[in-house]
Amino acid sequence: MPLTGKFTTVNPATGADGPAYDGHTPEEAAAILGKVHGAWSAYRRTSLDQRADWLRRAAAVLRGRREAFAGLMTAEMGKTLADGRAEIEKCAGHCEWFADNGPGLLAREAVDIGGPKAFVTFNPLGVVLAVMPWNFPFWQAIRFAAPALMAGNAAVLKHASNVPGCALAIEQVFAEAGFPQDVFRTVLIGGAEVEPLIADPRVAAVTLTGSVAAGRAVAAAAGAALKKCVLELGGSDAYLVLEDADIAAAARVAAAARMTNGGQSCVAGKRFVVVEPVAQAFEAALVEAMSAYVPGDPELEETRVGPLVSKKARDEVHAQVQASIAAGARLLLGGAVPDRPGAWYPPTVLADVRPGQPAHDDEIFGPVAAVIRARDEADAIRIANDSEFGLGSGVLTGDRSRGERIAAEDLEAGMAFVNANVASNSRLPFGGVKHSGYGRECARYGMLEFCNIKTVVIADLPTAHPAAD
Repeated sequence: MPLTGKFTTVNPATGADGPAYDGHTPEEAAAILGKVHGAWSAYRRTSLDQRADWLRRAAAVLRGRREAFAGLMTAEMGKTLADGRAEIEKCAGHCEWFADNGPGLLAREAVDIGGPKAFVTFNPLGVVLAVMPWNFPFWQAIRFAAPALMAGNAAVLKHASNVPGCALAIEQVFAEAGFPQDVFRTVLIGGAEVEPLIADPRVAAVTLTGSVAAGRAVAAAAGAALKKCVLELGGSDAYLVLEDADIAAAARVAAAARMTNGGQSCVAGKRFVVVEPVAQAFEAALVEAMSAYVPGDPELEETRVGPLVSKKARDEVHAQVQASIAAGARLLLGGAVPDRPGAWYPPTVLADVRPGQPAHDDEIFGPVAAVIRARDEADAIRIANDSEFGLGSGVLTGDRSRGERIAAEDLEAGMAFVNANVASNSRLPFGGVKHSGYGRECARYGMLEFCNIKTVVIADLPTAHPAAD
């Protein structure tokens, strides 16, 4: 939490301070929550079609301010302008998907119970508190907000402290779209102020995307208050590289998976488990593919990867790399801190990665690919599943049916992709197992996380018994 009550931004590309924003006091945050709760009382009665219309307007606002919002992400957390534009378009499409499909997905479901009328209805829970991270500043927030608002909930956003401008801009998107005043609000508070909001009876449920430690804290607070929570936590996604794969193509998929958002993504591929017969060839091909990602000015159109979010984050990544090398990993590419201002780190490839090394055991939140050798398919599956995480996973193979079997039946993860990068999609449930969290976002499954799935039965009053003769 900022000790001064200010949220000062830092440009990761230069290390220079950016704009500073006044934070909210705990009392101000509680007052904002009160306004949101009051707004929800009326908002929950709005029609599904009206909510859908507001979401479509939100999509239009996002597209209309795409350049400004992309630039804001570049300035606050180092995302390339190209990636920022794509993120805003994804947010707009997400709003439109729930606008188009939400009314049908939330319609009452009739159930034949052989007598009385019965149906299931999907009612909003109330105010959802969202605790969101910095790596996809708009997408993470819109990902939860669009289905939550479509379902009739109101929302309070506590965003990461290093993206306050993005947090306030998201609030403005929904205001400009015409949503009723105070239905969606941002609070600029530190992590220490989250627990009192969770405990507040005006909060009905909580969603968090973040670290395992943050997930434990939020889950404990929500559990103590007996409130629903959805957690999307860390990941150490494993991609299996099998002997029947086109190795050059597999390496390109792996590099793209690892370099998603400069490596700063929970669902970025991180561990590449390669069967022995093709391990040497894959290592060489991966080095070539990763070398194509040259760090550069995130404001330039041609730049594919920008800086990490902060020097602190960069130093943590480098420490994990150095510790892995000290424990026996072999450095094939990168691994050195550039002598330049800002939070820069090069694409890095480590081979001979084994248990006991951070590259094997922990999540590295940066552009570091770990290559782990396996004897065969069964051993590769064992290694992939030997992790505390279970968010995404992948299979790279020339045999689609083989990949389908492994993805569907063998990998312990919430998502498994064959010959493609793991990515979120409005139409598919998104989430993990094990220490990667629980609950789902996106699709109908995500929207229903914050609904009261209510059973309703309507019968006639029983006929009075006739008087005894």
